[in-house]
Amino acid sequence: MFSRVRSQQGLAAVGATLLGYAVMVLSGILGLVIPYAVAGAVAIAGELALGRRHGATAELLDKAGLGAVFRRLVRDLSVVLLVVATVRPGVAGTIAVLLLPAALWTVAVGTSAITRVVEGRVDTPAYTRNIDLGALRRVPVPPAWARALSGLRMPLLNVALVPAAVVAALLDRAAPVVVTGVVTLVAGLVTAAALASAALRGRGPSPGVLPGVHDWLARERPEVALYFAGPAKDVYQANMWLAPVEATGRRAVVLLRAADAFTELADTRLPVICVPAGVDFMNLDLGSLRVALYAANVGANIHLLREPGVKHVFVGHGDSDKQASVNPYSKVYDEVWVAGPAGRERYARAGVGVLDRDIVEIGRPQLAGVHTFGSGAADHRFTVLYAPTWEGWLDDDPYHTSLVLMGERIVSNLLAAGNVRVIYKPHPLTGSRSPRARAAHERIVAQVRAAGGQSDPAALDNAAHLVVTGRTPGLFDCFNVTDLLVSDVSSVVSDFVQSERPYVVANPAGLPEDEFRRQFPTARAAYLLSTDCGELAKILDVTRAGDDPMTGARRELKEYLLGPAGANPMDRFRDEVGRLCG
Repeated sequence: MFSRVRSQQGLAAVGATLLGYAVMVLSGILGLVIPYAVAGAVAIAGELALGRRHGATAELLDKAGLGAVFRRLVRDLSVVLLVVATVRPGVAGTIAVLLLPAALWTVAVGTSAITRVVEGRVDTPAYTRNIDLGALRRVPVPPAWARALSGLRMPLLNVALVPAAVVAALLDRAAPVVVTGVVTLVAGLVTAAALASAALRGRGPSPGVLPGVHDWLARERPEVALYFAGPAKDVYQANMWLAPVEATGRRAVVLLRAADAFTELADTRLPVICVPAGVDFMNLDLGSLRVALYAANVGANIHLLREPGVKHVFVGHGDSDKQASVNPYSKVYDEVWVAGPAGRERYARAGVGVLDRDIVEIGRPQLAGVHTFGSGAADHRFTVLYAPTWEGWLDDDPYHTSLVLMGERIVSNLLAAGNVRVIYKPHPLTGSRSPRARAAHERIVAQVRAAGGQSDPAALDNAAHLVVTGRTPGLFDCFNVTDLLVSDVSSVVSDFVQSERPYVVANPAGLPEDEFRRQFPTARAAYLLSTDCGELAKILDVTRAGDDPMTGARRELKEYLLGPAGANPMDRFRDEVGRLCG
């Protein structure tokens, strides 16, 4: 509804703007001052609305040949018509009224050329971390006001000629238009001078970060790349691979494509290069690379996939029974690395074109720090981690997460259980697509805080309830203080199985138990929770008492999900990277 109203408002702004210009031209021809003044005010107001609120609608005008440049030419023409029709300034005055706006347009065209020269020299956006690029000479950049007025934006100054023309018509003198025209022309010349000064001062050899990146790549010749082209909100997907890649001991580099993701990337000692522009990235000499690891299926992966001498490997960001874990996009890679037999079988069942011979089981090297232990000391407060997944990409899937249908009930039952500590850690993307999920999340946060919950990461080692929405404490740190996990069908479950501790999987769709476990193998050793959460009290009693009938099933499932019990996943990861490096 909101978007429809916004669209209607945009169309109304377009109609008012075009009508205003049409009336300005007609009033100028006929010498009608008042209609011209009203139409001018309407056209200017319409331009402000299009520029500030209805940019998409304004783009339609550009495609129709009625863009900003055309409209500004019509505006300046209407000024000349009104002055000539009402003031009749004579030959000299008419020439002055004609030439002053035209002169500003000429200057504007000249600044377009200067701007192209300056932008061709300005350092292309590139960002680095843990890389010594030496002393870099920066290109002189024109002032922001000069850049804002450069090129065909400069005739925007001539909007001042509209009220000047009205005043001139009322006074029956051309002077207001001539004086205003001189002032705008001087402003244009000052802008051109600022741009030309920057262009002249910027002459010399190509400077900046990007050339330094080229030199670094040629000098260091990295052989392994962790590639991530997603935005900051998804950077957790790359963060989980930083430590394993560093532990390989290979010459490695992290390649990012979004400036906000570069800012949010976790601390690492690996060299990091971020080159947002596709052309700039594809011009990098990455010929030394032997292995590229992809944490997510993103369209911009194609900019590295085009490198023929590289083995392209999809490592993902966690194995789960979600459909995203068998994305058909994965068949573009040379290999797909999964944690255990479950991942291999998942692709076989999905039939999305990933060949069995291209699947490699490596375990989950990130899980080395997840401990296998029970409740610990006698005074340990039984801790339940509620870690729901997010609402997903599909608007018509109400059962993707337990958050909306069950979340508040789960948390309220846990808080009412007595001597149970609750840690609430939602998926980083929670609420990003669904207002209902966002509202449920906010209510749960309020519930936990009302029960004395904290948000301080340092509180993880305390006995208080905790809300975790930031990067720290990490998920695996939360695992290490958790006695019972409550989650959804997600990679959180697969990773938690490493601990061999009990876990609960929500069943918001109400599927029969056998069917649920068949569809979602990660739930084979789980306690299932229906929408009314009626099973939760009994689950708490059983798991707190230590009389847990699912212990054996979890140990068996662990090998199915994560690989052989005796194998070190970090060693397996390192060996596979070494194999591809040759």
